[in-house]
Amino acid sequence: MLFTNCVFAQSDSSWNKRSWLVTGTNVAIGGGSITLLNSVWYKDYPKSNFHLFNDVNEWLQMDKVGHSYTAYILSNAEYAAWRWAKLPRKKAIWLSGGIAWTYQLSVEVMDGYSAQWGFSLADLTANTLGAGLFIGQQLAWNQQRFQLKFGYNPSPYPDLRPSVLGSNFTESLLKDYNAQSYWLCVSPGSFFSESKFPKWIQVGVGYSIDGKLNGDLNTYSLNGVNYIAHREWAISLDIDWAQLPIKRKWVKNVLKPLNAIKIPIPSVYWRNGVCYMGMM
Repeated sequence: MLFTNCVFAQSDSSWNKRSWLVTGTNVAIGGGSITLLNSVWYKDYPKSNFHLFNDVNEWLQMDKVGHSYTAYILSNAEYAAWRWAKLPRKKAIWLSGGIAWTYQLSVEVMDGYSAQWGFSLADLTANTLGAGLFIGQQLAWNQQRFQLKFGYNPSPYPDLRPSVLGSNFTESLLKDYNAQSYWLCVSPGSFFSESKFPKWIQVGVGYSIDGKLNGDLNTYSLNGVNYIAHREWAISLDIDWAQLPIKRKWVKNVLKPLNAIKIPIPSVYWRNGVCYMGMM
């Protein structure tokens, strides 16, 4: 990240004090979080030579969708920062997506030296798709018509395997894929400039899983009970906070980050071929 920023600093006349502030923030937060992750997490696990690891079939790909979501959200956040720093639009787009992708790559590299994991090409692909979703839309439309969002609805499974699915709310928020959902939301009105359909109303397609207590096994027995993992698909409504008819720009800028989260609106969802109505 630092190298990329320095290249832009030397070649772009639009570089200014805000640009250096964004650069410094990236180095401090990005570098600091990687260092913290390495010291808090990876130090407790045995190291090995760099190697690949195929985890494409684990957690019914929920973790892969999570990688795409993270790259997408980081790209959006970076773009907002670089445009605030008055970097030209196209340069801000590519730099933002590149920084998000590089940050996640550094985590994959640390995995590559861990004996219990390894460098995952599937994770790398998911990261690329997330950053690419941001870059492609921003270049084509100068807006994000298709948005990735995160939802959360607590599941009963962490009590069964707290070491794997989390022993408290914070851990379960990160580890319990049964409670997580990822959504691709779009406003139909954003494709038709003259349409009277409110551009702030979105339709979302969601994905989640249920009954998944083990990463690579879709059945798990515990205390005489067999738990069988299933995929879940859903349709629901949501809001594009950036498209609300609010005149004050600063209010819209404050609300826009809420687009990272799916509003907990009841949805129609399917699990194992059966249709349900409620919170997924």
